[in-house]
Amino acid sequence: MFAIIDIETNGGNKEYGKITEIAIIVHDGKEIVREYQTLINPESNIPHHITMLTGIDNQMVADAPRFYEVAKDIIEFTEDCVFVAHNVGFDYGFIKKEFANLGYEYKRTQLCTVKLSRKIIPGFPSYSLGKLCGQLGIELVNHHRAYADTLATTKLFELLLEKDTDDTILRSVNSQYVSKAYEPLVAHLPEATGVYYLYNNAKDIIYIGKSNNIRKRVIDHLNNCKTKKAVRMREEITTTDFVVMGSELLALLKESDEIKKHKPIYNRAQKRSVFPYALYSTMELDGYIRLRIAKNQANALPIYSFPNEAEARAQLHKLVEKYELCQKLCYLYKSQGACFHHSIKQCKGACINEEDPDEYNIRVEQLIKALHYAHPNFVLVDKGRTAGEHAYVWIENGSYRGFGYYNAEENCDLDELRNRMERYQDNKDIGHIIRTYIKQKKMQKLIQF
Repeated sequence: MFAIIDIETNGGNKEYGKITEIAIIVHDGKEIVREYQTLINPESNIPHHITMLTGIDNQMVADAPRFYEVAKDIIEFTEDCVFVAHNVGFDYGFIKKEFANLGYEYKRTQLCTVKLSRKIIPGFPSYSLGKLCGQLGIELVNHHRAYADTLATTKLFELLLEKDTDDTILRSVNSQYVSKAYEPLVAHLPEATGVYYLYNNAKDIIYIGKSNNIRKRVIDHLNNCKTKKAVRMREEITTTDFVVMGSELLALLKESDEIKKHKPIYNRAQKRSVFPYALYSTMELDGYIRLRIAKNQANALPIYSFPNEAEARAQLHKLVEKYELCQKLCYLYKSQGACFHHSIKQCKGACINEEDPDEYNIRVEQLIKALHYAHPNFVLVDKGRTAGEHAYVWIENGSYRGFGYYNAEENCDLDELRNRMERYQDNKDIGHIIRTYIKQKKMQKLIQF
């Protein structure tokens, strides 16, 4: 059985937005069995731009039931069903979050009609519901209302079932199940963000991983037969364990630290470094600061780390041009005399001692500063393990110090946060992980101090 679902919300982020409408069509693989739809009072404001998109305003939901009043209906309509939606992560994420706020763990196997469409009917320029329906001749009236979108998704799903000659849908569903022999390995695992541990019969950790859905990721391992290594690892797993982190960033930081500490046999890539090449600086006797790409060194923190040498050199070439540095002093150009950039007046002559070292070094320091954190001292705040909890990462004097958690209701000052955090050592990979996370703007906020 398939529960085909669409929701409307008053915001795009499940951490802050709430559901305003839901529709469910239960399908047995041949025809529609039953239907359900209702507006939901989000108990928070519906912004004007959302009303313009969906047509749902505050007045319409004023007398509608709250989520807790329809929660039982949703459970019953989706029980023993595969949860199907167009961009399923959005709909499932919101519903799961609403149930979590009620203290209930909502778990269903999921299917995404976006991903299925890309596999079964490839070649379309867009796989958004509106455009895909237009391209396939599926009627979609009242787009961005829950029932209309659910009905259109149902028609799309029926078409996919008809065209699925390779059993893509069946294999997608089954990939989230495990054989009875493996059920004890996943029964206790949550659908939560964190770090998981795989053990062998000798109780050695053989693999450590990070996932936004621990249970699903471990099931992927247990179903993986693509390589000899994957099969060998699967056959060795006798026990699993996990730590819920809540924040994806904290999970990444914990994973990196744990891999370096335990050195699992199947984590060979991270035994040394995820970013094996790095940028280093040295002050030479002539007074000029040199920049050099080299393999990560065991006892030195780099200016910046890279996943491979080619990317490292490409990035350094761009930075040399941006800051008008000397190619020769950055080991990007070999010459007894001036570098190539000097001939086209992009280098001011440091390579032949024409530019004053102090003036040249100012630009080098500017480059180094730009590659470090924008602020030397800050706390990065992210979501925690439960509703109402926050996670945080502490950066002081440009170095990672550790992370911790606090409840939103607590009146914690910076001294309290510093004292209660778990302390960790900075290393070659940490800075890259944190800077990337900040660049992607995944965190909730950043507090300078």
